[in-house]
Amino acid sequence: MSRTPVFIICSPRPLVGRTLLARLLTEFLLLKHGAVTAFDINLKEPSLLEFLPDITETAEVDDTFGKMQLMDRLIVNDGVGKVIDLGFHAFDEFFKMTEEIGFMKEAARRGVSPIILFVADTDRVSARAFPMLQQQIPPTALVTIDNEHTVRGELPPAMARGRVMRVAALPSFLKTYIDRLTFSFTGYLRDERDSSTELHQWIRENYFSFRELELNLLLQGS
Repeated sequence: MSRTPVFIICSPRPLVGRTLLARLLTEFLLLKHGAVTAFDINLKEPSLLEFLPDITETAEVDDTFGKMQLMDRLIVNDGVGKVIDLGFHAFDEFFKMTEEIGFMKEAARRGVSPIILFVADTDRVSARAFPMLQQQIPPTALVTIDNEHTVRGELPPAMARGRVMRVAALPSFLKTYIDRLTFSFTGYLRDERDSSTELHQWIRENYFSFRELELNLLLQGS
């Protein structure tokens, strides 16, 4: 049975590059498979909906109806990858909900493979949140994102022991460039013929990392 991936990009902290990663992953899945569904659970931060309005839906976990609506969409094995940009304000409530309803086990039963991408930071809130995820999420489904723009130096040891995906920091002028609402990573790869540019290589490296995540997912399901 083919499995449907559900990527949950999260952090209990704001401004760690979570939405940037969600944009990259959503565009990668759209490029590779021709279809993707993205969910935006945010309040005040720059959100995925602003960047990719055509393929992003808003979702809420503040009430029972919103939670059930979202879960009904996430446990469908329809072959279309899902990406959730989980705002920091909803972090605790979301994972409290998934534990209460046994989301990981139900998803596995239905042929859905949740993958949690935890964007690391060195603060106390992140240090407390990570062990909570480790208790709920199988090691193969929990990936620490080492965003060099956020973590300037070594990852905290607890976060470095499992699966890690590194995202290199970009110079400020390139960061400003990709933060435009009209910017497309895939569009840049197609339009920029010089593959030696720093941004071209950065996008390709991250797309390659996502491909590795998908390959690991296939190997686990075989």
